[in-house]
Amino acid sequence: MRLRLPKSLIEGYWRFQRDRHAPDKGRYRQLAALGQSPTAMIIGCCDSRVDVSAIFDAEPGEIFIMRNVANLVPPFERDGRFHGTSAAVEYAALVLNVPNIIVLGHSHCGGVAAYREQLAGKTDETSFIGRWLTLLEGLDVRESDVKAFDEETAFELAGIRQSLANLRTFEALKEREADGLLALHGLHFDIGSGTVLALDEETDSFAALPEEA
Repeated sequence: MRLRLPKSLIEGYWRFQRDRHAPDKGRYRQLAALGQSPTAMIIGCCDSRVDVSAIFDAEPGEIFIMRNVANLVPPFERDGRFHGTSAAVEYAALVLNVPNIIVLGHSHCGGVAAYREQLAGKTDETSFIGRWLTLLEGLDVRESDVKAFDEETAFELAGIRQSLANLRTFEALKEREADGLLALHGLHFDIGSGTVLALDEETDSFAALPEEA
């Protein structure tokens, strides 16, 4: 067989087969037979530097992951169009019954940076990316976040807050949250330091994730 896959991917696959799948074959067979029951859904960014499973040291089957540009959640709509993120949210909440949905932003986010350029008139809003980033319109960028972190981070944190607000436009999620069956969380991962900030919704502020829950 002649493949054009990068050599690094083929070699990585065989390392996975040898070092991870073979020693834990029983676990993988159990997942295949019984299906998934993840403890959380994480809505993260497509950015290749943000490895969701690695950040949380998660095993297969633990996290239901949806990735898109800038970890955005659109508001609930019934317009008959294609909604990949909304479909994943609905599936996680109503079929998998996940008890937690997490919006995970990150530092140096290219999507958020592109939105900031769009504000300055440098991005074409008719492109797929430009139209997608209109979900960030009306961001509430907090001066307190700018002072505590920096302007770039403050925009990223505002995007997380906005996606959490959009999640609450899904009636089924609002009901599950009100019944104590679902918790929504906002997190921000710093690529350079590895630090994760968590949103405290009582104070509406971000701080380093504590060592103990």
